[in-house]
Amino acid sequence: MHKITSLSTARRTANDGTARRRANPFLSVGAGIVLMSIALTGCATTVASTDTGTSSSSSASSSTSSSTSTTTTTEDATTTAETISSTAAAAEAFLATLTDEQRDAVLYDFDDESKTTSWSNFPVTFVERAGLNLTDLTEEQQAAAMKVLEALLSDEGYETVTAIMGGDEYLLENSSSTETSLGQYYIAFFGDPSDTSAWEVQFGGHHLGINATLDGTADAITFAPTHLGVQPAVYTNEDGEEVQPFDGIYTDAFAFFDSLTADQQATLTSGDVSMCAPGDTCDFATGAGLTGADLTDEQKQLLLEVIANWVGIADEETTTEALAEIEATLDDTVIAWSGETTYDMSTGDGISFSISGPNVYVAFQAQQGSAGADVDGVSTSGWGHVHTIYRDPTNDYANSVTQQAASGGMGGGPSGGGTPPSN
Repeated sequence: MHKITSLSTARRTANDGTARRRANPFLSVGAGIVLMSIALTGCATTVASTDTGTSSSSSASSSTSSSTSTTTTTEDATTTAETISSTAAAAEAFLATLTDEQRDAVLYDFDDESKTTSWSNFPVTFVERAGLNLTDLTEEQQAAAMKVLEALLSDEGYETVTAIMGGDEYLLENSSSTETSLGQYYIAFFGDPSDTSAWEVQFGGHHLGINATLDGTADAITFAPTHLGVQPAVYTNEDGEEVQPFDGIYTDAFAFFDSLTADQQATLTSGDVSMCAPGDTCDFATGAGLTGADLTDEQKQLLLEVIANWVGIADEETTTEALAEIEATLDDTVIAWSGETTYDMSTGDGISFSISGPNVYVAFQAQQGSAGADVDGVSTSGWGHVHTIYRDPTNDYANSVTQQAASGGMGGGPSGGGTPPSN
């Protein structure tokens, strides 16, 4: 179980160039979270002490505070059907807090092709997102929106996502960036929330883009495509705790790398690391690298644990079924790696890798630059600035639409509400 509490944090806005306080429930993972253990999930974001030079200490949760909002407690779903039902109920509860105008802005047709161009790894000032900006909502509406994510994601998945959002909030308050989109997140629904038909939750901002299709008729959930990013690598929340959102991913990736023989590592690092970005129609080329057929059974399981950081952010059943499909074609999957070979964030420029196969595409790339979001003594480049993409070559958007090429080479977006963008 975990508690959701509305939290007010300092936010900058562009109004008159001044700073002011705005309500923000984004960073609402309680310090007393009890994490649910799910099969093959590497989403845990508590930073373990290591001898690699990485940070030691803390949950990836952000600070909690007292609030006038009502605190509720929910059970983490364990089956796909439970997740679909609870997410649909949370979405309906969120819609009930909105005005008619807001409802029109957040709801789209299920097969509206703008869903493919209204999410990105670019700031919201570059690529307009679908739906409603949470900063424009009341505290009650913001809290209800976050309850949708809480119902959709496992405890570990929710903690990772809110830690990513907390990083943007940290940069907003502490970095030299003038990017006004930091900390802004949008929510949209494609199709009517239901546990008897297909619909999609789209949620994201600069370093986050979730596209979760829930289909009660097929008892299935897919998170393809999804963008998870991080900047900075480590930050300090309002409770003085260190937060490291991608520690779980880094730990799993290096566990896989370290399990390989010297010859396997040489093949892995001589491969072609690729990136299939938002707005790219993508041919999912595998290129050269280490194939799943070259791995031992133990190494295959370690690779699946890496992949679970993306496909495994919901309930246990959804995770297990998604990984089983990927495992079935793992021998034809190609893995490539570049960058550092030791998990030591005090040296080098981080790592990049790609995993490309018939049923999975994951790209993890260190960004060699801070994009102006510099904070003294904090890593905001390389190790500290990472963009990742998860896609399913056979099932992006649950096959409801086809990925459209983005306008301007950086992604497009709807002009507002449920209206598709004009070309």
